[in-house]
Amino acid sequence: MLKQFLNLKLSQKLSPQQIQVMKLVQLHTQAFEQRLKEEINENPALELGTDELYEKDDFENAEEYDDFEDSATIETDDINIDEYLSNDETPEYKTQSNNYSDDDDEHESPLAAPISFHQDLLNQLNTFILSESEREIAEFLVGSIDDMGYLRRSVMDIVDDLAFTQAIYTDEKTVVKMLHVIHQLEPSGVGAADLQECLLLQLKHKTPSEYVALAIAILEDHFDAFTKKHYDKLLQKYAVSQEVLKKAISEIEKLNPKPGSAYTGNNKLTDHIVPDFAIRIIDDELELTLNSRNAPSLHVSKDYQEMMQTYKSSSKKSSGQKDAVQFIKQKLDAAKWFIDAVKQRQETLFVTMSAIMHFQSEYFLDGEETKLKPMILKDIADRVGLDISTVSRVANSKYVETPYGTKLLKEFFSEAMKNDQGEDVSTLEIKKILKTVIEEEDKHKPLTDDQLADLLKDKGYPIARRTIAKYRELLDIPVARMRKKM
Repeated sequence: MLKQFLNLKLSQKLSPQQIQVMKLVQLHTQAFEQRLKEEINENPALELGTDELYEKDDFENAEEYDDFEDSATIETDDINIDEYLSNDETPEYKTQSNNYSDDDDEHESPLAAPISFHQDLLNQLNTFILSESEREIAEFLVGSIDDMGYLRRSVMDIVDDLAFTQAIYTDEKTVVKMLHVIHQLEPSGVGAADLQECLLLQLKHKTPSEYVALAIAILEDHFDAFTKKHYDKLLQKYAVSQEVLKKAISEIEKLNPKPGSAYTGNNKLTDHIVPDFAIRIIDDELELTLNSRNAPSLHVSKDYQEMMQTYKSSSKKSSGQKDAVQFIKQKLDAAKWFIDAVKQRQETLFVTMSAIMHFQSEYFLDGEETKLKPMILKDIADRVGLDISTVSRVANSKYVETPYGTKLLKEFFSEAMKNDQGEDVSTLEIKKILKTVIEEEDKHKPLTDDQLADLLKDKGYPIARRTIAKYRELLDIPVARMRKKM
């Protein structure tokens, strides 16, 4: 049975401008600069301020538009041209100082053009005397090596791929022969199928000695016992002293488990972090500044103002002029909206970071991580009167330059836990203490999670063993057995 109902409900919708502000807020400095360039390229009515141009929007007194009108429905006779023209005798830009310094300019630096890891391997192949078919197989093998330096495919798979993709018909014996050639290339260990083979290849390139020979025997015959650090079994098996075993293991520990990364890592361009904020200590007081690249001087194009003035003073308005003024109005509205959105972004970033700075003032004045207070997004949202999601957008991917280094904002947020005195302490403080305890432990007898829990309890932090295990994993610290050293 069909029925009709009349239902009233309240719903909240974000305006296009609010959506635009939220999108801008979540961008870090470099992404914001890119977004700014895109908007300027797309909207000819928006320009970046310089000394010769207006540095501020001269239309701040114009009426706000609640809805963005579709250009197809705009009636040019209803447009108030005066709203788009500035009648100030002294433009506002003349009363404002330029907050952009020449020191903030990005200076281009020459980019290195290094030889790639795989190209270097191919260059080394040229030093070997190979037949044409052998060289094709060897080059295919080099192309199959991953960035870590491993060739993680079976010989049979490689034979099949050579036939189907390269029309090279060969056998396993020939591929294995070419693999031996690849294994002679630098860095040592390249072309290995797994970690065990990678380490063995590197050891066999070393000058022979008693310790190298023992290390090779351990990796060949008791690799599992070595990875699990069952040193007692190895001592019993090889009947050597602890000192000899220690030196053999030291030979293994000097090896590179990722031979390819050592090469490619040096050739990768470094990504420089551009801090969005800077905190300095002046006369024992904290001073917060917003990166000037987050506060560009934007203004509406003077040419577009003149176009509107021409239309206003024209006695006869042709249909072409009416179409043009519709286009101009749309671009001016979009420019004004974007300028307002940028201003709101600046204000949102500054007030949010200011609240974080004052909340964590003890840390910023001292630099001791144990002085970081428990702080969640709601704490800052309540202080600045913003939504939690807005604070989250500010904290995400934003960096602040402090006297103690450049920090990611979300590093200052942490949950609270009770100490033995019932006081709230930050989980960051507990992780710092846990890390310090593990660093100071006897590596011959590393502490288990139960022992770590007891130690932290003695220090006033009653934490369960499973919580210790959780924090240890977050700190990327292995279990006690894997921390053991000879």
